[in-house]
Amino acid sequence: MNGKAPATMRPGEIRLAEGRLETGWWGPGPAAAPTIVLLHEGLGSLGLWRDFPPALSAATGWGVFAWSRFGYGGSDPVALPRPLDYLRREATEVLPRVLDAAGLRRGILFGHSDGASIAAIHAGACPDPRLQGLVLLAPHVFAEPIGLAGVAATRARYATGDLRARLARHHRHVDVAFEGWAGAWLDPRFPAAFDLLPELRRIRLPVLAIQGEADAYGTAEQLHAIAREAPGPVERRLLPGIGHAPHAEASATVLAAVRDFLARLPGGGSDAGAAAV
Repeated sequence: MNGKAPATMRPGEIRLAEGRLETGWWGPGPAAAPTIVLLHEGLGSLGLWRDFPPALSAATGWGVFAWSRFGYGGSDPVALPRPLDYLRREATEVLPRVLDAAGLRRGILFGHSDGASIAAIHAGACPDPRLQGLVLLAPHVFAEPIGLAGVAATRARYATGDLRARLARHHRHVDVAFEGWAGAWLDPRFPAAFDLLPELRRIRLPVLAIQGEADAYGTAEQLHAIAREAPGPVERRLLPGIGHAPHAEASATVLAAVRDFLARLPGGGSDAGAAAV
């Protein structure tokens, strides 16, 4: 770390035409430093980032901004079933307005799982001069059999185990959060609809893609596809023995990789180079 105490979250909200989104900031605001914009996974929320955002801000010297997408956490719900292109809609219709409302001036998108898909779609479909790079954690750019089997297994645990009760501590509308995700992914039409290769081919930003080798929802083929299709520079990190949440399971490794990635961005060294994990 850089010797500073981890920042305390500054809670807030954004109101869009669709409703209210709960938000959180850690570290410096957009006028003082670049911003790392966190996009949570398919069952994630603002709160489920836990202690990673303050550690990320402390390690990099950048500000960190996150929110619960519609249907998650304490944000307003969505109607079910979600459309099969819900990730594209989130990336192209909602995310641009969130970035504007947050006052983003300069920064990167950091997406985990579904959040990584949203980040990749946005970078390919909605070029934004404020963005300097992408960090894609456990990314999905096409549907794999292992991923669909993982979603099916998680739905079974939700129906018969304690998963629903555990998720209900973090989602005000827990069934909306869960079925919005599982219902879309397990629709037999979803694999054909979920192909991000066209968006990948338009990504010019530097990319850091990190995958756990023991991820139950995807394989290293996701990283290979990103490196093969994206025309910009792509750095791949495959972490042995790590599952679907590298930021939680291998926090120090992820923090160091992100810090170094930021320092290599054009103009990034002056912001991130002084911090060390």
